[in-house]
Amino acid sequence: MSPPELADLIEGPRSLPPGRVLELGCGTGTNAVCLARHGWEVTAVDLVAGAVEQAKEKAAEAQVAVKLLHGCVIRLDDLDAAGPFDLFFDLSCYCGVALHRRDAYAAGLTRRAAPGARLLMFGYGPEPAGGPAAKIAPWAAGVTADEIRTRFDGWELLDVTPGTNPFPTFWFTLRRTA
Repeated sequence: MSPPELADLIEGPRSLPPGRVLELGCGTGTNAVCLARHGWEVTAVDLVAGAVEQAKEKAAEAQVAVKLLHGCVIRLDDLDAAGPFDLFFDLSCYCGVALHRRDAYAAGLTRRAAPGARLLMFGYGPEPAGGPAAKIAPWAAGVTADEIRTRFDGWELLDVTPGTNPFPTFWFTLRRTA
């Protein structure tokens, strides 16, 4: 089931008109199929080959067209994901990207963004000091609104909505301004 934040964006009272969408970290394709069912031209990418194969099966079963790519979201130039895209959807992919590679992620999206494009991103907030993930994960710094504003040059941060999880999570909505 797709998250209600995505549903609001594609089928709510202020929904965006269907266009081209790039889903980053698509997993087994649940959201890609949902987007395609709502008239979006979907390109979706994931690093895990098995997940991409499951997504292909899910799209075939749903009888929707989804371009599914196996690859790395920070190397979009190596994939068939040229853009421009009207929407980018990221359900906790960016927060798993190592801090020193996040600029490449942001630049890749920016190069592919149509004027006025939207980015809907779910991310985990910073790990509590002294927590186990903070000691072993390079991305334990999490995602913050300040980081999003800094890394996504040419984008406006429209909204930050806290997630409903028992630990810090956020939905970030951005719009391409250039």
